[in-house]
Amino acid sequence: MSFENFVNDIEKNNWKVHGIEVYENNELVNSWGNTTSKFPIYSITKSILSVALGIAWDRNLIDFSKPFTEYLPKEYKSKISNKRLEFYKPVTLHRLMTMSVKGFPFRPKTDNYLEYILNCQLNNVEEPIFDYSNPPAYLCSVALTSALGQDAGEFIKNEIFTPLGIKNAVIGYSPEGIFYGPSNTELSVNDLSKIGMLIQNQGMFNNKQIVSSEYLKKAETSYMKINEGGYGYFIYQEKNAISFHGKWKQRCYILPKQNKIITFLSDIQEKCPITESAKLNFDI
Repeated sequence: MSFENFVNDIEKNNWKVHGIEVYENNELVNSWGNTTSKFPIYSITKSILSVALGIAWDRNLIDFSKPFTEYLPKEYKSKISNKRLEFYKPVTLHRLMTMSVKGFPFRPKTDNYLEYILNCQLNNVEEPIFDYSNPPAYLCSVALTSALGQDAGEFIKNEIFTPLGIKNAVIGYSPEGIFYGPSNTELSVNDLSKIGMLIQNQGMFNNKQIVSSEYLKKAETSYMKINEGGYGYFIYQEKNAISFHGKWKQRCYILPKQNKIITFLSDIQEKCPITESAKLNFDI
């Protein structure tokens, strides 16, 4: 491992990185920059949503093999024809969590995201094809809210953030008031490292089981082959790591064999080899 080389690459190239943390055996061994202020984590929100879905699954509140329509609010489901409900049957929560439904737009629009998504014209829903977008995660947020019978954002704060000691997290909502699971969350580098440690330690944090190891095995399974390696339940599998990805080079790498976690938050919107540098210097 070469933390120094990674930092040198960042400083030499003036990459806009907020901060970095490296943990080994649950102990902080290296840090650089601002690791305590909150910054957008974009699609890493999806990985946190995955943990929340896992907690609901552990409590037998949600079934990933069911069509997402089973968990729609009544006022929306009542407007869908029986023919359309039949069409949606192959679109299970499992399919949404693995991004294996082709045809959604990249992000929802209008002032009612759920209504917009339900009116999207999908084709060939029977065949699992990897097609990354935000609506699948939003539909999972809707399903989680319905399954819990409470606000999914508050559930995440109470059941994940509070036990991990994460305070003052910023979370986002859709125009219709549903937790926006695809994005719009802000955490610090240190906060995100704690999420990484939760995964590293098989769902435990400070001797408390937050989410089951059984669920994490499912979530970390590579269901879809992609350029990075594999994709599970809103979680990536790479050569030597499980990882969370945000669109402007936000990353948390969990290296089970090395018992290490590497977290960095950035705001790099142009093409940049920072992830290649991280992989080279940390053997990811």
